[in-house]
Amino acid sequence: MTFIPLRQGCVLDLEPGMAACPNPNADLIILSLFLMFATLVFFAWVAYRAAKGKELDEDTYISARGTQGSLRIGLSLFASGMGIWLLFGPPEVGYYGGFFDVLGYALSAAIPFILLAYLGPMIRRRLPTGVTLADYVRSRVGRPMQVYVGLISILYMFTFLFAEFTAIGKAMDYLFNYPPLLAILPVAVFTAAYTAYGGLPASLQTDRWQAWAIISMLVIVLAMIFASDLGEIISNAKASGNSGPGGSITHIDSSSFQSGLALVIAITAAEMFSQGNWQRNWASKDEESLRKGAWLAAALVFPLMMLMGFMGTVAAGQGPLTDPSTAFFHSIPHPSALLVLIFVVLTIALVCSSTDTLQNAIVASISRDISNGSMNLRQARMATLLLMPVAVYLAVNLQASSVFELFLFADLLAAATVAPVFLLLWDKTQPNAALAGAVAGLLSVVVYGLVTTDLSTGIGYLRSPTNEFGLANLNVFLSALIGSAIVTIVGSKVLPDASA
Repeated sequence: MTFIPLRQGCVLDLEPGMAACPNPNADLIILSLFLMFATLVFFAWVAYRAAKGKELDEDTYISARGTQGSLRIGLSLFASGMGIWLLFGPPEVGYYGGFFDVLGYALSAAIPFILLAYLGPMIRRRLPTGVTLADYVRSRVGRPMQVYVGLISILYMFTFLFAEFTAIGKAMDYLFNYPPLLAILPVAVFTAAYTAYGGLPASLQTDRWQAWAIISMLVIVLAMIFASDLGEIISNAKASGNSGPGGSITHIDSSSFQSGLALVIAITAAEMFSQGNWQRNWASKDEESLRKGAWLAAALVFPLMMLMGFMGTVAAGQGPLTDPSTAFFHSIPHPSALLVLIFVVLTIALVCSSTDTLQNAIVASISRDISNGSMNLRQARMATLLLMPVAVYLAVNLQASSVFELFLFADLLAAATVAPVFLLLWDKTQPNAALAGAVAGLLSVVVYGLVTTDLSTGIGYLRSPTNEFGLANLNVFLSALIGSAIVTIVGSKVLPDASA
């Protein structure tokens, strides 16, 4: 049995020969709308209580400096790192790929937290008053590089933001035939309102509730799935139901390894520029709280990503899908009305946990990295609200392929810059060398295209770093990463010290 959207029948689990209702699931749809708004109101209330009566200044609004213990940091990092993409991305990767693709996606979600556990305290020690990664970059390299890193961060986070809106619209349309705006607008309005009011302290408080909601809802959903017919589920996961070579959890070959490694490099590099993580670096009470919290987030994320990718291989074993991004829903053998209502709470928790973090993180990066710390509290709140119309417009009007291309473009910029930025932790790295390395990372991509094909191909990789299958091109991302690192290290040996 496969997942049947509510619009197609009286209940999700239609038996063969069962006639569809003339008015499909009207009561369930109304109940789902009530649950959606009730969940949004609850998160807004939690955020209001967190910020009520507190004296917020500009720094507290974007840093919540030194206030969070390890458990709160861990749950916040987990909730912030999750999003409604969890229901679409890993299952689609599992549907198309094999074991290494699923493993690569899971590692790419966990590794940024592990790196934060070790790099965060080092940066925090060097810059106790920081808020963003670009703050540290400025302290070592100067203002121009700070702006560049800030722009990369904003591009990645803003793309992530409206992609989340796109996904919630798609999820509710798939489940209930909602017009996408009916789901997008309430989420945008509620999250922007409570984030603008309470800033990072409010986001951190809602993260705790959202994390527990995500964990508990997913445990229930996955338990119900695996309790139905475990043997059939495993059999489908081992089979390959689509036309390609992947789609099986037992599919292991070099191409699958390459695509999985490309995901690790691309997503890890981009996530290192996600300012939501770096805000929580300085929000931690101390280094130990950060380390424990980051490891907790990684420990929660990795198995969850593996399970969601596994469900994509289950869907592949059932046969080809018109829309592989909905693979997770098709992997559910016996869905019920109760399960659908659980999905409503889950999707709202997922989208809110990421969007409120992204809203505050983007404003933090604009405030610190672009406007050079000149924004006051009122301006920061206005910026939070003004983000929403643009994000909603793009979510409704931009094609999914364009969103994917924007993600990959931001990933490539991050891959070309991540080595020079974190090599700044090496005391011998020269500012001029780091700047040269960031430029060289992009030039390395062009050189790779020139050597393997021609100059136009190399330039094209800067816009779309994909392979013949439309996936992240491992060689392109390796070129950016290795080229930037080599130039930064060699340059530090031969270039004059700009700080002298």
